[in-house]
Amino acid sequence: MKKLALAAALMAAVGFSGAVNAADLTLRISLQLPLKSHLGQNLLLFKQEVEEKSNGDIEVQIYDSAQLYKDKEVPAAVGSGAIEMGVASLTRYVGDVPAVDIFYQPFVFDTEEKVRKAVAKGSPVRGPLDAAIAETGASVLWWQAYGGAIMLSKDAPLHGPADMEGKKVRVFGKTLGDFTVAAGGAPTLISGSEQYIAYQRGTVDIGMTGVSGVKSRHLWEVMDHITVTNHADIEFIVVVNTDFWNGLTDAQRDIINNAAMFAEADVRNRMSDIEAAAYAASEEAGMKVYRPTAEEFAKWRAVSQPVYDAFLEDAGDLGKQVFEAAQKF
Repeated sequence: MKKLALAAALMAAVGFSGAVNAADLTLRISLQLPLKSHLGQNLLLFKQEVEEKSNGDIEVQIYDSAQLYKDKEVPAAVGSGAIEMGVASLTRYVGDVPAVDIFYQPFVFDTEEKVRKAVAKGSPVRGPLDAAIAETGASVLWWQAYGGAIMLSKDAPLHGPADMEGKKVRVFGKTLGDFTVAAGGAPTLISGSEQYIAYQRGTVDIGMTGVSGVKSRHLWEVMDHITVTNHADIEFIVVVNTDFWNGLTDAQRDIINNAAMFAEADVRNRMSDIEAAAYAASEEAGMKVYRPTAEEFAKWRAVSQPVYDAFLEDAGDLGKQVFEAAQKF
């Protein structure tokens, strides 16, 4: 047993750059959300598929609730080989690939049909982004749907940009920060795992998140209103260290990749039901859910043009490419 432990430690130290014996293969995955969240449940589905199809030769270990790494630390941890796999909000790659924030451009992906076209593997939006992320030392295994971005507040819903003026707003990406500024607010970048405390302490006045996160994190204990804007499409990605991946056998990669595709389809197909259940649970817990009027939506959209302009300026040729592709959906 001591020899096995020593071998495992040595494998971790070198970043798993070589081929690994199937009988000893362990995939560690870092997740910032609780295991009971739908992303956690999706990882459990992946784990079941991999371990079953490999006859137990591949073990999957899930470290949820940011036990190992916070969301913002996952890209570097996976890219460096400190851990084999991790789940991160797509926007966490904005530093290396600014174009990923196409999904956070206000109201660009405002229907499920548009989202599905954009996130399809090899699509003119997703394909170039996956390729760009691969240059960071991590390869995308699958995308995890998280639903539309909504806004959280206390005491009253948000009827338009005027209600955001002068308020501190929790955001989880640069583009959402730009949208907040355009609407008159002051953005604060806060990890998903730190949301609850930020709302509890009053660090911010307004929050942006997905409604499934309200349910899994019990955010109804610290906020009491949801405004259903769906102003951005929230996507998480499951990435694997590229050197580690290349060191696997073809058979191992096939098992893992097939399980990843199964998990991706499952979470995407269940997203509508997941969101509906989260809204129901939030209302049952005492939250009030507000759906803006057409006139109010027009006000939100009216402040968005500067956000598009900033994205196109900062995201380079790749940003222009995916923005133009998105406009055609």
